[in-house]
Amino acid sequence: MPHFFIESKNKNNNLIIVSDVENYRHIAKSLRARVGEKLLLIDENQIQYETVIEAINSSEITCKITNSYTSKRDLGFDLYLAQSPLRSDAQLTIIEKATELGVRGVFPIITDNCALNKSVLEKKHEKWQKVMFEASKQCERAKVPICYEPSSIDKVLENNFDKILVMAERSTEISLKKYLTNNIISNGEKILVIIGPEGGFSQREFDYFISKGLPLISLGDLILKAETAVIVALGDIVYEYQG
Repeated sequence: MPHFFIESKNKNNNLIIVSDVENYRHIAKSLRARVGEKLLLIDENQIQYETVIEAINSSEITCKITNSYTSKRDLGFDLYLAQSPLRSDAQLTIIEKATELGVRGVFPIITDNCALNKSVLEKKHEKWQKVMFEASKQCERAKVPICYEPSSIDKVLENNFDKILVMAERSTEISLKKYLTNNIISNGEKILVIIGPEGGFSQREFDYFISKGLPLISLGDLILKAETAVIVALGDIVYEYQG
């Protein structure tokens, strides 16, 4: 069932009027939806509405609510990713999969071995946010995550996180499973996962993490490509939390 974000102000009793241009075009023009078809709508309060289209005119769609409930498409904690962006399609995959895996936000970080310079990153920021929006609709996310402006690692760390995990492919202290066994994630915690570029973090950056007392965590004996490491790390964290 197609899934779209709306605002609660568009709800009136048991009817919802979809009138914003983007949603209208997608539903009426791209999907060519017809009266009697079903739509899933969700508002800013994470209330999910199961609806049936009652009418479509030249500028708006009227939907009748058949059921409503609080969405469960969300993690019980706030998961963030700080990651050194890759080139082209690999980065789009990371943004899409991170969204599917429930992140609240992605911080593109400029590292010593980053594949892209800051001016290029700034130009891609808007596109990455759009990918997050589309991925959120496809996997029925309760909220659209945020793609933050590109910044340095130390700038990201100015935010208050309950746990910060640095994924290091070589200089590691502990496996991810062991770390999560000894540091159980609690409801409502704010967790940051840091993953470097294809070339890995520089020695200067490793020294910086150590000076901050951050754990260097392993994903196992295999050396993973950066985009694979993102999926494995986030997926393992979500699995351990829900398990």
